[in-house]
Amino acid sequence: MLTGFEKIIEERILKAQRQGEFDNLPGHGKPLRMEEGCSLPDDLRMGYKILKNADCLPPEIELKKEIWQTEELLTGMADTKEKYQTLKRLNYLIMKLNTLRNTSIHFEMPQVYLGKLTDRFGEKRTSGR
Repeated sequence: MLTGFEKIIEERILKAQRQGEFDNLPGHGKPLRMEEGCSLPDDLRMGYKILKNADCLPPEIELKKEIWQTEELLTGMADTKEKYQTLKRLNYLIMKLNTLRNTSIHFEMPQVYLGKLTDRFGEKRTSGR
């Protein structure tokens, strides 16, 4: 439900549209160029811009990058002992990320060891037959 003031504004916008006052505006038919950080509150915008210019990432993003790099490293490993150590590191990073987020357990990133152990035991079982 619109308030009286909002109703007046809506009526004036509709009237201007009917009269063609919005036709031939600069950038008509082109995508909007949104400024970076325009969705941020004013009091945070400058701080985020300074951090971005200094190449600083929030801790959560840094951890996600490290998790991704560790997963990539893990896929190319052949040595079992090295894989185990890297997997421990990966699970530590995931636990650290989940702790940092401080959200419900339903939104946490799952650790990797369960799937890896299942795959590992599955490989041994098929090779032993």
